[in-house]
Amino acid sequence: MRELLVILPLMFVVAACAPTTTERLDLPPLEVVESVDLGRYTGTWYELASYPQSFQEGCFATTATYTLRADGEIDVLNRCRKGSLQGEIDEAHGRARVVDTQTNAKLEVSFFRPFWGDYWIIDLAQDYSHAVVGHPSRDYLWILSRTPTMSDEKYQGILDGIRAKGYPLDRLQKTQH
Repeated sequence: MRELLVILPLMFVVAACAPTTTERLDLPPLEVVESVDLGRYTGTWYELASYPQSFQEGCFATTATYTLRADGEIDVLNRCRKGSLQGEIDEAHGRARVVDTQTNAKLEVSFFRPFWGDYWIIDLAQDYSHAVVGHPSRDYLWILSRTPTMSDEKYQGILDGIRAKGYPLDRLQKTQH
């Protein structure tokens, strides 16, 4: 346990010193969508693709459900099936808060307080049928949809938009549903 107390802070220092994708590729600051109606944004989203993250390792059929709270924050419930499409359900409960009230497109999410991570909505269909969530570092990326599938044409259009925002697509992995 003592080793963990020493190693954990060192890991944060090393991670903080590592250049981000935005820095490595000398990209301009990441832009978000003009406006998000949080009432329309809440509900269940299916993850169609993402950059692999250790906290999602072994996940299939991943969803995120957002619920507005009376205090203006948002309850977050992430679910996936571990190991296979028939695997055991794994859940993570968190909370989100808006940090840019002019657009509602920049949020922070926490699953382990006091730590908060940026959650920026960088693409959003006019009918709220799909969204793309990123991070200013461009090291995190999720393509979300209200349905577990979408047409290849629509998906390709989303990929074109992501590429135009400076995200490398070689890391993107589709999520099985």
